[in-house]
Amino acid sequence: MAAAFAALNAPQGSAAWTAAAAKPRFGGMDTAFISAFSALAGSIIGGLTSGVTTWMGHRSQARAGYRLHNVAQRETLYQDFVTAASQTFGNALISSEPEIQQVVILYSMISRMRILSPEAVVVCAEKTVESVIDTYFSPNRTLLEIRALIKNGEPIDPLKAFSEIAREDLIAS
Repeated sequence: MAAAFAALNAPQGSAAWTAAAAKPRFGGMDTAFISAFSALAGSIIGGLTSGVTTWMGHRSQARAGYRLHNVAQRETLYQDFVTAASQTFGNALISSEPEIQQVVILYSMISRMRILSPEAVVVCAEKTVESVIDTYFSPNRTLLEIRALIKNGEPIDPLKAFSEIAREDLIAS
């Protein structure tokens, strides 16, 4: 060790100094190797970072697309339910003969809601259909009677609660 130190302290250009300077100083590791390794490691880390960032971006976009698709499905389902329930309710007001096909369609929509919607929406839809079916068993109404009910402020809209909870669900999504 002392010999190596003495060689480095020798006058520059002497044979002892040149021989000592030519030997690798870092445990036998060449400085060019360290530079090449650092460059390669930096490239790998940069590439991995770029790849992970791209993957995370695509994943985020896919999730957002799925959420939008799910909301659009529920919105269409709620619109169809309101339309079918309104038609069935209108028929129930003026007729005591239920249209079984329309009632079955309403229950099939409720089954789809069980898959796509929160429990509160499903419960409200079931109450709405029960109210519509109960209307078939009440006396038939004329247009004048319906008008009088509306003017007196009596609730004849069985879809109001469903519409409100469906809107809250869509806004929360």
